[in-house]
Amino acid sequence: MVEHAGIRVVHRGGSKLNFREPVISNDSRFLLCASGECVKVFSTSTEECLHDLRGHTDLVTGLLLKPTNHLQLYSCSTDGTVRLWDFTDGILIKTYVIGCPIYSIYASAHHEGIIFIVTPPLGDKRSELFQLVALHLPQSGEQLVEAGELSAVLSDVSANPATIAFGRGGQFIASAKGLQLEVYFFKKQKPYRFPLKEDNKKGGKNTFTCLACHPKDDCIATGHEDGKIRLWRNINQKKEYTYSTLHWHHNAVSSLCFTPEGTNLLSGGVESVLVQWRYTQENEKDFLPRLGAAITHITVSPDGALFCTSHSDNKITIIQSCVKVSSIIQGLVKGESVKTDLMVDPRSKAMVLNGKPGHLQFYSLHRDKLLYNLDIVQQEYIHEAGLQQFEVVKAAFDTSGKWLATVEERKQKSAELELILKLWAFDEQTQSFMLNTTISSPHEAQITAMCLCHVTDSQTTMLVSTSKDGHFKVWQVAAPAHTEDEGPSWSCDFVGSYHGLVPARCCFSTDGSLLAVSFKEVVTLWSPSSWELLTTLSQPPGAIRDLCFGRLSCSKYLLGTTENRLLCCWNLLTCSLEWSTAMDISLLLADPLSENMVAFCSQDECTDLFVFKPNEPRPLFSHKAVCSGRVTRAVFAPREEMLEGCEESSQWLNRSQLYFLTQYMDLLTFTTKAEEDRLMASSKQLLINDSVAMTPFRLLLGKRQQQQENQDTLSGLSAERTPLPQASAAVRELLQTPAHVLPSTSLLCSMFINSLLISNSEPREENKDVEEMESEKEEDEDDSEGEMESSTSRPKTASLPQGAGSAETTAPSLTKAQVRELRRVKKLDYSWLSDVLDTST
Repeated sequence: MVEHAGIRVVHRGGSKLNFREPVISNDSRFLLCASGECVKVFSTSTEECLHDLRGHTDLVTGLLLKPTNHLQLYSCSTDGTVRLWDFTDGILIKTYVIGCPIYSIYASAHHEGIIFIVTPPLGDKRSELFQLVALHLPQSGEQLVEAGELSAVLSDVSANPATIAFGRGGQFIASAKGLQLEVYFFKKQKPYRFPLKEDNKKGGKNTFTCLACHPKDDCIATGHEDGKIRLWRNINQKKEYTYSTLHWHHNAVSSLCFTPEGTNLLSGGVESVLVQWRYTQENEKDFLPRLGAAITHITVSPDGALFCTSHSDNKITIIQSCVKVSSIIQGLVKGESVKTDLMVDPRSKAMVLNGKPGHLQFYSLHRDKLLYNLDIVQQEYIHEAGLQQFEVVKAAFDTSGKWLATVEERKQKSAELELILKLWAFDEQTQSFMLNTTISSPHEAQITAMCLCHVTDSQTTMLVSTSKDGHFKVWQVAAPAHTEDEGPSWSCDFVGSYHGLVPARCCFSTDGSLLAVSFKEVVTLWSPSSWELLTTLSQPPGAIRDLCFGRLSCSKYLLGTTENRLLCCWNLLTCSLEWSTAMDISLLLADPLSENMVAFCSQDECTDLFVFKPNEPRPLFSHKAVCSGRVTRAVFAPREEMLEGCEESSQWLNRSQLYFLTQYMDLLTFTTKAEEDRLMASSKQLLINDSVAMTPFRLLLGKRQQQQENQDTLSGLSAERTPLPQASAAVRELLQTPAHVLPSTSLLCSMFINSLLISNSEPREENKDVEEMESEKEEDEDDSEGEMESSTSRPKTASLPQGAGSAETTAPSLTKAQVRELRRVKKLDYSWLSDVLDTST
């Protein structure tokens, strides 16, 4: 058994885009945001991800444009480093090692060579207290630099970056925590504190939630839990300060931001509305409503051309200064909880899970991008506390990706449980799933499990659903019986039960020849062809929690986990228990592309990972404490390319990549050292094409060009064109001639294009005879011309010996197509070059 062996747990696909405030470049072309352990660089015009800045080994907690170079970016992380990037080319310039976790980063133009970071007290990494310190960046030519001493500025600050900001270009820095506002003036070298009472007269909560400093005036805007905004003025006089109040939000203000000129103040909260206040006319305000989710951060570009809002549904909205949405960058939507399992769409290889209320989201893990949302409930969602609405709780794909089954449920306080089973068929024309069959009340109680399978023998697709009503039902798709216009529909084919016990789990074998259904502590095996109960499998007492068939060479095994912390393996050939072990497994999962299986084991408030094969007694790999809490959702996603050069301990990650969801809604995965080295090497390469925006058109064109290059290199019968010598006087004269003395471009282009035209090398059938006659005639002419040329151009050449002549006759002959192509190239008209030279002179 191998532990770790160069395998790390990382935030890779689906990381949060709204974890920290994004940054917009000075020219408003790029948007940069922290995403797990990397920094993503997006194009504000095309929404495409241009670069992934990788290098941090832990969560990225802050981004900051370098004040003295607007093309460089600082990033900080809880790995204890600050890294400097050239974000336009995606190159890591320098790494500053701090040695303690960093939670936010700030800088100003007045403090050159100094950055301000928020860290826990030195020597106490787990402390709940945080301090704002100044860090002098040492001047060094090396890429890895040890940071200098830290100078404390504020001793008690919040770890939330929204509560700290510089004012008037760096003359002071403001910090809010709890009920106290603290302002530190760098010239006076002392802080001023402004406290508030816990509750005001009307019962509102005065706790600070965010703040923003005016870029030109001594004014600080603070947001509070009761939805009010306070504008603090005259703050350089501790006893003579004043503040005015703005109120529109009905709940806590989550973010505030001034425009670069200070003319407007932007605010946002849970209302999903961006409010724009006039700084000098506080009663006037503009609104941008219906942004889709609660606003968590607001950013304004340095030139004021773009606004940017982050949202609670892991979305970034780019807004023009005229308060109009221009583009949306959508990440993986993470709600309060995921009801469905993590699944992979067999067609698009996208991960599928709950998205927006009433939707399933299809998320590309390879591109780290949301593909689309599928509306399952097809009802308008009402945002009202206490209102029970339909939710998607179960979903399953068949192996081909042609069918999708979903279950919706709604439980009213005084009403029975409402269930709806829907079957969706993939439409080739629209490239999406279309509703095929709706079944109301498929069971009398809550559905506990569901699985789809395509049966090869009968060439049909089956759906099995188990319920707490004590039955499992088999639904089968059938062709229409009456009209040809109607498509196939689903109907119930079989209802099964076992001694009145409640079924909990069900699964099909890989070939679809067996169906396993668990009833409490009994596992039943059924034949899908006749729905006959074949046998039952017993095991030590304890209800079955997970069932899983083996794959490939281990398909004769059936594995299950129990509530009394047992992992059992049955041999289906002998119908007996092969082995069992005591483990508190929260999730059991099989890799569809190999014999490997993974088990997430809960222990000491953490989760351990074990990778094993059912036919081997020892695990292949184990990883202690992959995350805190329990793991209940995971999926194997197939790789686009098989990993090569991996160590033996990481061979189980060659074909598939394992993703799992923690109880804190973090999507994590495993990466190998070889994979990290490959990613780092590709990120350090500086290519000319990287400067071009990665638009969809460029991706399509680049792929076509690559295919064309591959065809040219693999084609042995491609047309051979005689290349011009590099020292050609005509080409050199053409390139060196000033443009204003050359003929018109239309004349040059037409002559040049005509010289490059290539006829079809394969003649059509109807002209075959005519072309053969012409080719024979041309061969005779060419032979006569060749004899004349040999006699005139080489009069002094001695006659060849007989052996040499025989060697020439045995040389491999060209095909007819090659001969015709050579003749065509020989007769090409290159006189346009001489015309160009005559015209230029």
